[in-house]
Amino acid sequence: MKVILLKDVKGMGKVGDVINASDGHARNYLIPRGLAKEATEGGMKVLEKQKAAEERKKQEELAEAKALADKISQLTVKLKGKAGDGGRLFGSITSKDIAEALEKQHKIKIDKRKMHLDNPIRELGAVFVEIKVYPEVTAKLKVEVAAE
Repeated sequence: MKVILLKDVKGMGKVGDVINASDGHARNYLIPRGLAKEATEGGMKVLEKQKAAEERKKQEELAEAKALADKISQLTVKLKGKAGDGGRLFGSITSKDIAEALEKQHKIKIDKRKMHLDNPIRELGAVFVEIKVYPEVTAKLKVEVAAE
């Protein structure tokens, strides 16, 4: 019997998958527990429409993420810190500081966990910070650190 999964079922599939289950398993376990419904012609059409809408939504999100990445790549965030001799900072500049400065200076809110910074910035000068905007989309933000 063909069924459409309504929830993830371990060992069978994920939400929206159409699987072949034995008649007894489908009627006695999957359907009564709300894990699946019978794959009728109407149900298949609804599933196809849902998948098409979901795909459209993903494409729109990807386009928005690419536009945001292009915008971020053109920006420069300027930060100031106390520095000693040789251009070394007292303390450091972390991804949290960069995220706050980006929001203050350019009104773009990015989560600090999306910024890839190997080590905190401890020297004056310009550094490029990689920001993961979307699963396949990254942007490089220029961060300039100057002495106070």
